[in-house]
Amino acid sequence: MKEWLRQHPQHLPAGLDATGSTSHQLRNGLRKMGWSVQETPNEVRLILPGSHGADTTLEAVLGSDSDSEEAEAAEASFGLEFQLRDFIAQNIGTIDVNGKRLRVYVDPSGRDGIEYPTAVGPIDILSVDDAGAFFAWELKRARSPDYAIGQLARYMGWVRQTIGKDRAVHGIIVAKEISESLRYAVSVMPNVSLFEYEVEFHLKPAHQLR
Repeated sequence: MKEWLRQHPQHLPAGLDATGSTSHQLRNGLRKMGWSVQETPNEVRLILPGSHGADTTLEAVLGSDSDSEEAEAAEASFGLEFQLRDFIAQNIGTIDVNGKRLRVYVDPSGRDGIEYPTAVGPIDILSVDDAGAFFAWELKRARSPDYAIGQLARYMGWVRQTIGKDRAVHGIIVAKEISESLRYAVSVMPNVSLFEYEVEFHLKPAHQLR
């Protein structure tokens, strides 16, 4: 979606940009402009005002936020990538990354590290540890495609050359399933960690009133 809006800035909602604004903000802005938004567990459809929905899915009109990710695994997974991002950001202090406890980065202007804007695209989550080292997160809601490492490398390089000078810079890829080819790629990148997530739901009986 963001890539399509960068290429077609005439469709950008007023006051937003395709790099610094979050996907959620952009979707809300498009709604206000008259776009119809239909969300399902597996996709988001954005329908251009005046159209009848033909060839107007997120992939056909706005491009995919997941860049043509591989099909969802049959097991439960986060339906949309921003849900995975928000869950990790809210619970980041409980996640052990090689013995480090992290927190979401906040820059001197007060901008937090959730979809942190950079010259090479927004970082899903930018965090730091107690020593000031940076950790850039790349999130994939389904099976991780190989190009995730390329995306992450761009973000890590930007951090190292700008706000992360003289600091260690690490990368983290999170997906429902990490592919074998990605494991091979990361085996020669000791500063990159891989995580797979699981989604569990538990139901318990609600006690009746006595």
